[in-house]
Amino acid sequence: MSNTLQDAGRKTPPTVLIIDDEEQSVQALRRILEEEFDVHTATSVAQAREILQREWVQVVLCDHRMPDMTGVAFLKEVREQWPEVIRMIISGYADSADIIEAVNEAGIYHYISKPWHPDDLLLKLRNAVELFHLQRQNEQLAVELRMKPSTLARNMEDKRAVLRARYADMQGIVRSPASPLNQVCEIIRQVAPYDVNVLITGESGTGKELCARALHYSSLRHDGPFVVENCGAIPDELLESELFGHKRGALTGAVQDHVGLLEKADGGTIFLDEIGEVSPAFQVKLLRFLQEGEIRPVGSNRSRKVDVRVIAATNRDLMDEVRAGRFREDLYYRLATFTIHMPPLRERRDDIPDLAIHLLHEAMAQLGKEVKGFTDEALECLANYDWPGNVRELQNEIKRMLVLAQDEWLGAELISPHVLHAAPEEAREDLALLSRGRGTLKERIEALEAMILKETLTRHRWNKTRAAEELGLSRVGLRSKLERYGLEKVRPIRSNRGVAKSAGKRGGNG
Repeated sequence: MSNTLQDAGRKTPPTVLIIDDEEQSVQALRRILEEEFDVHTATSVAQAREILQREWVQVVLCDHRMPDMTGVAFLKEVREQWPEVIRMIISGYADSADIIEAVNEAGIYHYISKPWHPDDLLLKLRNAVELFHLQRQNEQLAVELRMKPSTLARNMEDKRAVLRARYADMQGIVRSPASPLNQVCEIIRQVAPYDVNVLITGESGTGKELCARALHYSSLRHDGPFVVENCGAIPDELLESELFGHKRGALTGAVQDHVGLLEKADGGTIFLDEIGEVSPAFQVKLLRFLQEGEIRPVGSNRSRKVDVRVIAATNRDLMDEVRAGRFREDLYYRLATFTIHMPPLRERRDDIPDLAIHLLHEAMAQLGKEVKGFTDEALECLANYDWPGNVRELQNEIKRMLVLAQDEWLGAELISPHVLHAAPEEAREDLALLSRGRGTLKERIEALEAMILKETLTRHRWNKTRAAEELGLSRVGLRSKLERYGLEKVRPIRSNRGVAKSAGKRGGNG
């Protein structure tokens, strides 16, 4: 029986073949792997060939130094006859030349050095099996692609239409009727059709990538690719390779040619996030591309033209960076043909309830847990907080509330303490008066006391017994103070908006 691809299913243990001329090493490996894998062993290349011909092997783990044939030579043979098998080699000789030969000639997935650690070995084997199954899925998809090109073309066009509808009509930017984002959306509509570079500024988490997508799908390039790269996440050498591509052998581990993102974005748009983080040396290379419209892969002596619109984003003040000599002025003006600023969440508090409801929809879909919505008190507390992490922080807070929820409504008691303790607008005004010395001592103390009472009751879901115990009051004393400050009737109210509808624009992460 030949070692052809067939669907063994995930329920049967994956089959691993161990090849080592030392019986003691074979048995040690078997003891580690046999609880999780169907283990076959061979102490010679001839035995290994026989097993591969009759068993459906997913992973081969071969010793490098064997008397009849080197492990690399045998795995090269395996690659030719059974290319779907994941090949791994194990050796006590960490010779760099051997490692390079193993990777390039035999297509080795992992080179494991002796002495190996059991947990590390198991992890690598699990990853190898996962890679095997992913390869099979990829082959099946490739067959379907060849068989159904017309259907796939229609599906692709349908998906593009959905994306255009979501972003080009600004439905993806959640906002209230009086939101500062309305002006941003109008600017996007005006700028998008013109093929100019755009610089988007704003704090982290304000939705700069969402703005970039809206620009792309509202432009004449909407049928072209939209490619994203975070320039602050990787070092210069890798960033150059990612953007411009590289030739085989140009970098350590570059075993084949790599097409860069700028070439992949040809005819479309590339979004360069965190552009303020790139080094002065890389700024020169990026400037050359913007001036000439050409890319040269690392290790190549030939340039090629690409047609790409560049949208960049930063959370820094790039003009300050220019004045400090950390960012090139000529590059700044190339990128900032037009500038769009995304306001932070604290400057668009009216958007927070609608945005929170939208993010709750997403969280429920992701976590598989349903609730009816927020209480009005919870939405009020969320709107009172400044959200220094902006939409990302709000998104995480809502996920946390949903995970902790034991009721069908998300109440204020589920909110993190530092968010819940944020003073509401009227309380901030009271505190400002206190700090400026306005009012009598009695008036100032009463304002502060009312704030403490409301915050404590909110945390305890308006359980007066628990609130009184925490504050060191009797229930009668607490009730008297609530009546005095007009808090007796302040109760959590279920939001009439729930999660089914929103007063503002809907469709994305603000």
